[in-house]
Amino acid sequence: MPLKHSLLALALLSAPLVFAADTDNTSGTPPKIEPWKASVELGFLMNSGNTNSTNFNTKVNATQDLLHWRNNYSLASQYTRSDDQKTAENYNGSIEGNYKFNDSEFWYIRGGYKKDLFSGYDFQSNVATGYGDRFWQLKDGSYLEASAGLGYRYNKLAEGATTSDIGAAQTPIIRFALTGQKQLSTNAVFIQTLDSSIGTKDGSSISKSVSSLQANIRNDLAMKLSYSAEYSSTVPTGKEHTDTETSVTLLYSF
Repeated sequence: MPLKHSLLALALLSAPLVFAADTDNTSGTPPKIEPWKASVELGFLMNSGNTNSTNFNTKVNATQDLLHWRNNYSLASQYTRSDDQKTAENYNGSIEGNYKFNDSEFWYIRGGYKKDLFSGYDFQSNVATGYGDRFWQLKDGSYLEASAGLGYRYNKLAEGATTSDIGAAQTPIIRFALTGQKQLSTNAVFIQTLDSSIGTKDGSSISKSVSSLQANIRNDLAMKLSYSAEYSSTVPTGKEHTDTETSVTLLYSF
């Protein structure tokens, strides 16, 4: 079964467990469900003259804290066209459920899917599960969180693409992740994420770092500056090992 269908099945199977766990209340009183926290990012850049280019990127994030579960959803896309030629187009998404043992420790299950038309892959995907700990947190929302687990990477090569190590595309993985958020002031926050997966077959690795600074214009509107770098030790023939991206977006929270 294609992995994108597996991820959808995983999400559907996880949903009943999430709601079953959060409606299991021995007091007989239904637990209070926290409102959804969501944000939408939009970025657009158009150049004309010697170079005619258009860049458009979007991102949607949603988080909900239930009694026993914290669920995170993310969807993103990017499109770039320069001098009447498409130079970038990709779509990616992830879903993660954290079962909370207490205020800091949790067990997570996660799935991710990416389709990049210029990567040499038809699609890239992974699933993982493991233990995490939000070992430092403050009342202002600042925190540090680390997690580690096991999973599987399934990257399908595009038609005609080749690679020096086909085993790196489909392999069990060990996954490590670190997330930090620091409230710099009432109107500014810095967020850092690190995510790395290592293939158990040959040690092939994929690592991604995202650094962002967000400054509020008003309570529900902010400007966001982000820098991301992704390194893959094994890539299709003719492709670069490192991809970087710098973006300035307008972020609306609700």
